Amino acid sequence: MRREAGAGARGRHRVYLGIAPGVGKTFTALEELHRRAERGTDVVIGFLETHGRKHTADLAASLEQLPRKQIPYKGVVVEEMDTDAVIARNPAVALVDELAHTNAPGSEHKKRWQDVEDLLAAGITVISTVNIQHLESLADIVASITGVQVNERVPDRVIDGADEVELIDMAPHALRQRMRHGNIYPPERAERALESFFREGNLMALRDMALRKMAQVCEQELEEYMHDHQIDAAWAAGERVMVCVDDQQQAQNLVRRGWRMANRYRTELLAVFVETPAWGFASPERSRALEENLRFAEDLGAEVVRVQASDVAKALMQLAHDRNVGSILIGHSRHGRLHEVLRGSIVQNLLRLAGDVDVHVVADRGGREPGRRP
Repeated sequence: MRREAGAGARGRHRVYLGIAPGVGKTFTALEELHRRAERGTDVVIGFLETHGRKHTADLAASLEQLPRKQIPYKGVVVEEMDTDAVIARNPAVALVDELAHTNAPGSEHKKRWQDVEDLLAAGITVISTVNIQHLESLADIVASITGVQVNERVPDRVIDGADEVELIDMAPHALRQRMRHGNIYPPERAERALESFFREGNLMALRDMALRKMAQVCEQELEEYMHDHQIDAAWAAGERVMVCVDDQQQAQNLVRRGWRMANRYRTELLAVFVETPAWGFASPERSRALEENLRFAEDLGAEVVRVQASDVAKALMQLAHDRNVGSILIGHSRHGRLHEVLRGSIVQNLLRLAGDVDVHVVADRGGREPGRRP
């Protein structure tokens, strides 16, 4: 549910997600803070890291910045956000930079995103920033691509649970030009960065990861909107491909065809098994065959979904609507006409319920004997 800020309500969390340092997350967040202040909203800067960038510091100069907490550590004084002071000030909106930052020992929380959770719980709307390489789930991929082990990380659930996520994007070549012009790091540091983390191939990979993450966020928001507005028909935007899997050998051919279709559409593949009450009497051989087919689907990158229902066609169509599926692949029935008359045809029932969802009925070519007519 989308939360609205107000008396006693949890604050809203808006995250600016960058493909890499220097794309302009903090600058964009400051511009938003200015726009809100001009509309009469009570705004403050809870914590800002300018990294010595003059334009960023100039933009922040006219905004209220709360004093930082001074924490002695190993003979030096480290400055951290004073979370208690921000809560006591109780602004409508607070900007908190560098969401993945690790606080100095002696702080109440180990990570800054935990401080942000306290602000949100206090009813303060927070605007924060983070780069894609700091997401916990991508740590190993980032390290293998860039050769840099990113130690400051934020759990994916923090981003997934945010009310709004906006991507701050920039073409890798343009970002490297910004680096050369001294807009990100000083000249001596910029040259080293261009030869290591900021190599064009690294930036292309980070950008790809950020775009994929945003695609997941958009897909989740679309599903929530369709659910909240009781939209049953699948929308064409980002629609998935679903393959109906059972214990038969044909299922693997269906999964292959579904994978090719999903790859062509650049979308996700769902491999679905509907467990009916009768499946409880299935033989061990059939159960092993089913598990093998589902593992095969997983190996190809499909998301395996198991559903318990007595009406297979109805369950498949309900799942298709819930998961924004645009195409369903199902194998042609191998039962005789008498079986279909007595028990009904899953394929026919699925076609009857299909509505806006495309149903592809695939023939079982694998079981045909050589030289025999179909």
